[in-house]
Amino acid sequence: MTFSASTIALIKATVPVLKQHGPAITEPFYKAMLRDHPELKAFFNEAHQASGSQARALAGAVLAYASHIDQLDALAPALPRIVQKHVALGVRPEHYPIVGACLLQAIRDVLGAAATDEIIAAWGEAYGALAQLLIDAEEAVQADNAAREGGWRGPRPLRVARKVRESELITSFYLEPTDGRPLPAFHAGQYLTLLLDIEGQQVRRHYSLSDAPGKPWYRISVKREEGGRVSGWLHDHVEAGAVLQAHAPSGDFVLDPQPTQRPLVLVTGGVGITPAMSMLEVVAPSGRPVHFIHAARHGGVHAFRDRVDSLAAAHPNVRPLYVYDMPRAAEDAAHETGRVTQELLAEHLPENRDVDLYFLGPRIFMQSVYASGLKLGIAPQRLRYEFFGPMESLVAA
Repeated sequence: MTFSASTIALIKATVPVLKQHGPAITEPFYKAMLRDHPELKAFFNEAHQASGSQARALAGAVLAYASHIDQLDALAPALPRIVQKHVALGVRPEHYPIVGACLLQAIRDVLGAAATDEIIAAWGEAYGALAQLLIDAEEAVQADNAAREGGWRGPRPLRVARKVRESELITSFYLEPTDGRPLPAFHAGQYLTLLLDIEGQQVRRHYSLSDAPGKPWYRISVKREEGGRVSGWLHDHVEAGAVLQAHAPSGDFVLDPQPTQRPLVLVTGGVGITPAMSMLEVVAPSGRPVHFIHAARHGGVHAFRDRVDSLAAAHPNVRPLYVYDMPRAAEDAAHETGRVTQELLAEHLPENRDVDLYFLGPRIFMQSVYASGLKLGIAPQRLRYEFFGPMESLVAA
């Protein structure tokens, strides 16, 4: 994408305003768009809307785009994640003009007289170019998904073959195709998107695939969130035999496809263990050194411990470390008590820090692991994670 000098100047002139008023633009943008286009509500997580994290994330993305409008190559690493998320949700080309019109109106409303026709036109041009780039990239991913053996685009019915309780909070659902066709392979770390109808309301939720690729089922493992309407519904109402609609696996939080014997460090908290389980299943037989560090409140909420222990017993290259911050004295056998700190990581990681560190968990947990990884000298490009929200709130930590 290339823009004229005048468009670049007009876009960059809005950067100070976006820094100061970004959420003031994006919050009313979402409210107005979902009010006028209720058919789009299913694409957005209500909890993220209520917390403001969705608006802050968009504000950060808009600011980044404006700040780098003359050097868009700097934003290239972020695009695959956006494309994968849009494909997973089922975003279609006709949605982009709706979003663009609502966003431009929100900019005009907040900036007032400062939002001249020239500035709005410049933003219209910039948004249109980005939208077309995403539309083309998403179509390429959709086409690739459909071309795989057993692949598909759009919703596909999957039957719940088994429902297995993994801990006091996490339950696994084994999903098999209803049409007799195979399931396409996925990359360890990817997620499945369910399209659900709960009491007449359409919702879409991403759940990490927690088993190895190449099996005749997909397994998702869902934590019952306190007050979580969707997770509670899955736990309470979906049993073996139920049929759920799903989009094909998506996501770019995956193992590097290049073969390497560089140690892999998987650091997870709570339900963040789910994609790490898929990664561990793939890597354990390879001989690659794996440090599997998992944090939980106590053993009752620790899922997959038996499976990790069995993999470690079968493969000496796998070294598990369990950290409980509220262990139950008589029942739990944690390796460490407390939290995953910089000191703990320093003690258990290889001294040369030449590792690939993948981490996932609650926001504060991720902030701590990210900061610790940098302070310990792990190269930034070797820190891999999935994070919902303004990326600045992770980096700033």
